[in-house]
Amino acid sequence: MTFLRLSTHLIALGFAIFCSATGALAQSTLSRVISGYIREAGTNKPISGASVFVQETRRGAITDREGFYNLTVASGTYTLSISHLGYIRFEQKVTVPPNRNLNNISLLPDTQLLNEVTVKTESTDRNVKKVEMGVTQLPIQSIIKMPALMGEVDIVRSLLLLPGVTTVGEGATGLNVRGGSVDQNLVLLDDAPIYNSSHLMGFFSVFNPDAIRDVTLQKGSLPARYGGRTSAVLDVRTKEPDPEKLRISGGVGLISNRLGIEGPLAGRKLTFFADTRLAINNFLFKLGPAGIRDVKASFYDVTAKLKYLPNERNTVYLSTYVSDDHLLLPSDSLLSVDVSSTQTGFDYQTANGSLKWIHTFNNRLIMNLSAVVSRYRSATSVPDTSNEFRLQSELLSKIGKLEFNYQTDRHHWSFGLQATHYQLLPNTLTPGPVSNVQPVHLPAEQGLEAGIYAEDEINLNEKTSLIAGLRYSHFLFLGPTEVRTYAPNGPRRPETLASQELVARGSVAQHYGGFEPRLALRWALQSDRSLKFSYTRTRQYLQLISNTTAALPTSRWKMSDNHIRPQVADQLSAGYFRNYHNDTYEVSTEVYYRRSQHAIDYRDGAKLLLNPTPEIDLVQGRGRAYGVELMLKKNKGFLTGWASYAYTRTQLLIDGPYVGERINNGLWYPANFDKPHAVNVLAIYRPSLKFTFSANYTYSTGRPVTVPYAKARVNNLITLPVYLDRNQQRIPDYHRLDISLTWEKNPARKTHYWYSWTFSVYNLYARKNAYSVFYRFSSYSAGDANKLSIFGSAIPSLTYNFKL
Repeated sequence: MTFLRLSTHLIALGFAIFCSATGALAQSTLSRVISGYIREAGTNKPISGASVFVQETRRGAITDREGFYNLTVASGTYTLSISHLGYIRFEQKVTVPPNRNLNNISLLPDTQLLNEVTVKTESTDRNVKKVEMGVTQLPIQSIIKMPALMGEVDIVRSLLLLPGVTTVGEGATGLNVRGGSVDQNLVLLDDAPIYNSSHLMGFFSVFNPDAIRDVTLQKGSLPARYGGRTSAVLDVRTKEPDPEKLRISGGVGLISNRLGIEGPLAGRKLTFFADTRLAINNFLFKLGPAGIRDVKASFYDVTAKLKYLPNERNTVYLSTYVSDDHLLLPSDSLLSVDVSSTQTGFDYQTANGSLKWIHTFNNRLIMNLSAVVSRYRSATSVPDTSNEFRLQSELLSKIGKLEFNYQTDRHHWSFGLQATHYQLLPNTLTPGPVSNVQPVHLPAEQGLEAGIYAEDEINLNEKTSLIAGLRYSHFLFLGPTEVRTYAPNGPRRPETLASQELVARGSVAQHYGGFEPRLALRWALQSDRSLKFSYTRTRQYLQLISNTTAALPTSRWKMSDNHIRPQVADQLSAGYFRNYHNDTYEVSTEVYYRRSQHAIDYRDGAKLLLNPTPEIDLVQGRGRAYGVELMLKKNKGFLTGWASYAYTRTQLLIDGPYVGERINNGLWYPANFDKPHAVNVLAIYRPSLKFTFSANYTYSTGRPVTVPYAKARVNNLITLPVYLDRNQQRIPDYHRLDISLTWEKNPARKTHYWYSWTFSVYNLYARKNAYSVFYRFSSYSAGDANKLSIFGSAIPSLTYNFKL
């Protein structure tokens, strides 16, 4: 009831602010509004980050993610200058009061060579003038120019070239952003959460590049509308369907074959697109080490979108995404169930759907209403008759979201509500008809996460602006569930279990909540340089628990309950941003420090899969992550790209009251993904409209590993390793060079058929980077170290792309 009363008060406060602002507007007879959408001519896709400048008043605005802009001026006639990198500058005479509700503008792509070569879609001085920091937006046009593994354009892999973004190794699922684990990133595809962002157990991302418009990674000052994760937000938006004519596109490559169709269904009011990929990659693993050459793998995904435009004030989107992965291993090397098998199968599927309605009340107020359903399933299976089984888990999310955006000359308000219902089936083990395996069915978990927020971006003066936001989130762990109580004067162990109480369906077994303030400040030193500061608090109620360095797609999800508390993180950031030579060059330096409460790790010897009492093997403590990120970027000219260096540390402190609840004797130790030094260089050279050459180089410190201290003999028969402190050694450092050459039909010539060829080489100098280091013990040695490399040779590829 406390949460409901607080939500009611916050809603009333938000509408009171809105009504007050509306009343102030009504009292001003001189203030007039010019607003509308800026889109690309022909494709009608929104252009975010475009600059709208009023020449007479010397003031302007930047378009948002949907291409919307808003200007406040007095009555009169003005000249609007609209510009964006890669588009022809457009000037327009407007008279206010305007003779129409929305002043929509279309920009023509600029086929001039120097403007066409760019590495971003944002306004060229956005990094200096925008308030937020730690935000990177990559258009798909830039991503497809980067060298790719096996010619497969990969959105997630391209983010690894940014400072502060790493992974534990090739073939690992997800990203580690500023010292966060993979489950601490909120990954969204058209507002629908993606719980596993990889195909083929981590080799490639689930996002079809043909269906994507742009990608935004936010790792610093998170807007108040985002919640539920403590590290970063990866917001992926699909493209706008072509309203002019039916188009067919696709590609043929070593990894996957792609086919897409888009166009109008009922004129410009109803348009659609559907893009699909299909891959059968049995040959891919034959390039790897001997242990994985008999692996068989395949996947497919479908991304589709329907856009309905009944009138100028309303837009309705229906988006869906479906993917399915199958992987068959010739052994039980990745199996977490104690059985022997000749083959192990891994299957995982994602199915998302979202319905979004955008309504423009007037030139200042816009509403977004969304309904989302997201389901993720994973399964492990063994086909052997005597040990046949299927181990399955499922996570189902149902989300409702309401958001308002209200803009004046100096303020940009956003406020809204969001509720997410989780239904989690942790593990269900189903044996075969004549299997020796016993069935196991862990009880389902249900939870409700709700949030309310308000945020204002304020322009205090020409030099100073800030974003102040407040979010309140609350989580309810719901029945039916079993609440276990352990003896108060001892560790949580099976022998200290004191009582078990059944909580009925619909009842609240446990609840957590709290405020999450967000603050970002920008101070312009001069027109081409600025200082920025930010503070963000976040809470996470759903976590991925695993005792492996690289979490598998079949790893177990767990909600916060009576024993596992939600993670809480506070991050402070500061940065210096400067542009040179008419925004051709960007230089930035960012430092950050993040402190975490209730960070999760596992006990030595923990077994988390099929564990009915996971709180026994999980421990919680403190975490800290800090670092500095340096970046130099070139935006214009024949040669574009960037170079970055990041020093980042991530450490944990697990110091429980009992010996079994301490790790590393209660001292700070590196997290599994702690990689202090990282260097990334990307260069894109385009001497003509037909040819593009690109190369990237990456280097990083090897991740931590726990090396055996000694060995022990049991009954003089079995040799076992002896481990002491966790993660005190490291695997060898990682470095790699990739190149790519693209030849395309001249895009300046308007023809019905366009095509391109892309040749790339991944790992050009055949570096045998270590994915892991493991030990084989025998009676005659203390342990022989072995290094596993996923790709130990140069991998060439050739891809053909076309569009009708």
